[in-house]
Amino acid sequence: MLTILVVEDDPVLRETLVYNLKGQAFTVEAVQDGLAALEVARSLRPDLILLDLMLPKLDGIEVCRILRREMAVPILMLTARDDEIDRVVGLEIGADDYITKPFSMRELMARVKAHLRRQRLLQEEVAISVPQPEDSKIIQLGNLTLDLTRREVRLDEKPLSLTPKEFELFSFLAQHRGQALTRIELLEQVWGWEYLGGTRTVDVHIRGLREKIEIDPAHPVRIVTVRGAGYRFEG
Repeated sequence: MLTILVVEDDPVLRETLVYNLKGQAFTVEAVQDGLAALEVARSLRPDLILLDLMLPKLDGIEVCRILRREMAVPILMLTARDDEIDRVVGLEIGADDYITKPFSMRELMARVKAHLRRQRLLQEEVAISVPQPEDSKIIQLGNLTLDLTRREVRLDEKPLSLTPKEFELFSFLAQHRGQALTRIELLEQVWGWEYLGGTRTVDVHIRGLREKIEIDPAHPVRIVTVRGAGYRFEG
């Protein structure tokens, strides 16, 4: 059984989430503040985390920032504020998705299952890869190295700290070098057709990648914007 950690300070919503998730045959742990979230996540290593933005003791943004450095678990943020800046910040520091309150349980369950399904597929890909030198899948892009077997990107042979979604996005762009790719194409290929978020998600992750691989992120030469279309990776 897959385990989900619910981090929500509203007792009514927390119990509602627990009830519905257990109804879908998930094992569920629930906490009500940010410090407890860190403690339980580290000991439990859940398969997915539902993380409220506004939490006592330590807010959801900081919890997400810390956990993203320690584990690759999918994080779906819950926010009561329909404020773009909160959503953008959440995505920038590593959240995989967000949903604004009030939301329907049907939509939430769809997103939870989509992220768990995608995580399972990624784990299966890693499991069938034999980490031997002759099987390594390495793409050299100037002073950038994409190692598909190790799921690692190196700049001047120094590993970059990419979030799981940043790695997937970079991998797709690099393997379609020179092609103009629309935001919709990137959303479908990297996040999956089940993803219910908007194309703004793509822009946020592109900006994050540029900060890590471009000499001057304000004037990118590797991941360039294609006016009226989307993005193209020049290498």
